[in-house]
Amino acid sequence: MAIIIGEQIKKLRKEQNKSQDWLAEQLFFSRQAISKWESGDFVPDVETCERLSKIFNVSLDYLISGIETSGPKIDPQEFIYDPNKNKYIRKREEMNGWQFFCNVLVVAFSDWWIY
Repeated sequence: MAIIIGEQIKKLRKEQNKSQDWLAEQLFFSRQAISKWESGDFVPDVETCERLSKIFNVSLDYLISGIETSGPKIDPQEFIYDPNKNKYIRKREEMNGWQFFCNVLVVAFSDWWIY
């Protein structure tokens, strides 16, 4: 993974005719840090990757993998990542039968009580 990110940083930087010094100034890092990222010796942290994607005007997916993904977007308000299941799950749990029955009773009696 380090090599892919480093290759992408170098590729994007060269496409825009920018130097390592210029990129270092934009990110408040040393030129040596940029060089180490590009060579794959080190990997920038997530926050720096987000800043890099904005500087180069590319998606974070493209910066990290070199592949532009166009899959469905996950709404962080609705889903949460479960590392045990290695997938995103809904924040709201589905109602089981007992919860559904209680909700029906509440709705039925609230309608009856209002009238």
